[in-house]
Amino acid sequence: MTDRLFSDRRDAGRVLAGPFTQTADEEVRRLLRAAASARAWAPPARTDLAVLRSELVPVRDGVPSDEVPFQIVGDARFVLIGEASHGTHEFYAARARMTRRLIEEKGFVAVAVEADWPDAYQVNRYVRGRGDDASAEEALRGFARFPTWMWRNADVLDFLGWLRERNERLDERARAGFYGLDLYSLHRSADEVVAYLEKVDPGAAARARDRYSCFDHSDGDDGQAYGFAAAFGAGESCERRVIDQLVDLQRNALRYQRAQGLLGEDEFFHAERNAAVVAAAERYYRTMFGGRVSSWNLRDRHMADTLFALSEHLGWQRSEPARIVVWAHNSHLGDSRATEMGARGELNLGRLVREHNRGDCRLIGFTTFAGTVTAADDWGRPAERKNVRPALPGSVEELFHEAGHKEFLVGLTRSAGAADLLRGARLERAIGVVYRPGTERQSHYFQTRLSDQFDAVVHIDETRALESLERTARWERGEVPETYPVAV
Repeated sequence: MTDRLFSDRRDAGRVLAGPFTQTADEEVRRLLRAAASARAWAPPARTDLAVLRSELVPVRDGVPSDEVPFQIVGDARFVLIGEASHGTHEFYAARARMTRRLIEEKGFVAVAVEADWPDAYQVNRYVRGRGDDASAEEALRGFARFPTWMWRNADVLDFLGWLRERNERLDERARAGFYGLDLYSLHRSADEVVAYLEKVDPGAAARARDRYSCFDHSDGDDGQAYGFAAAFGAGESCERRVIDQLVDLQRNALRYQRAQGLLGEDEFFHAERNAAVVAAAERYYRTMFGGRVSSWNLRDRHMADTLFALSEHLGWQRSEPARIVVWAHNSHLGDSRATEMGARGELNLGRLVREHNRGDCRLIGFTTFAGTVTAADDWGRPAERKNVRPALPGSVEELFHEAGHKEFLVGLTRSAGAADLLRGARLERAIGVVYRPGTERQSHYFQTRLSDQFDAVVHIDETRALESLERTARWERGEVPETYPVAV
């Protein structure tokens, strides 16, 4: 049972698409359902398609060739670029190309991703010329836990090679970094805190090791076993200890940083963020067994806190506001207030960034109609190259498919026609690291008002599976067609 609960928390499709529950927002959900049902039985109207076609911007390889993206971004400090799945090549490649331009031409100084802080920080050291790794592939070896293909893939490898080469031409303060926002690395983050303190304060390292030892009494290394035991009173709660450790580290910040100069500022920040991860992960693993809304909200609040802390740290170092690109799933970056998940009480990173930086952020999503995707049958299972079913009637993806263009961008802030059209409730697909075509409507679709969810959306009609750095025979073989053996 716990494995299923854990997979549900981690798979974006499952998180978004569970059945409605009875809450005070039932009327909102009823209206969303009614609107979506009304659209589901009929193809898109000719007038709708005409409006859409008149305002779409042609795209090649996922990126418009003109200045439209820059017009959308403007002077925003936070640009959040999503993905409709965790396993689609075109989303990763187009996002990387957009980010290159933002770094080179708009002065963005960091890429913050839906990944664990210590794993991403190993990459950060590499791209900034500080680490011991000899190549981008070595730097990515920190991503050793499922789902490894999210970051250990050909598109990320290519981007990191470019970023390292670009950084080598610049001085230290002008180099762009790579950072993680997520909270699953409970044990590795605890080890990173102890390792840092052993270098600057051995006595404090001993105290940290003792505090974190309370996690040693639960089996496993992902925090799930600890969370299960603590949530149901079968084991010790480490809450007080991890908070004490975070406070103790912060109390000694100046003393630790002064000993190492500029590098010390970064290394202390790395240690502090790891201590914050341990505290957030401890809460998350206890909360996940009490309800998916509370655990989802805790996770996205942590990602927002990390993003804002990173912005403050980089801005202070550069004596000017830091501009950051964020890479994560659409479900985290589109404003949840415009979606079914928001109607049932879930918030997300996109909403929190909009609320705290109104007018200073842009949310950009991706969609696809069909193709292939790298995903697993269940949490922890091997990656497969799966066929993505054509999008359901009444969905955003079906409307975009009927527009008749293979790739395009739709701006949703300045164009009244398309924005009004896409403000009505429609289905939207979300594929996480798990893809279950057999239950696709329930597992991978949710209702949304796209114009309120994003500032712009890029649609790529047919996409292909992301290529992991560890391509297996199972992935190479691909998925058996649904018509087998009839089609043989």
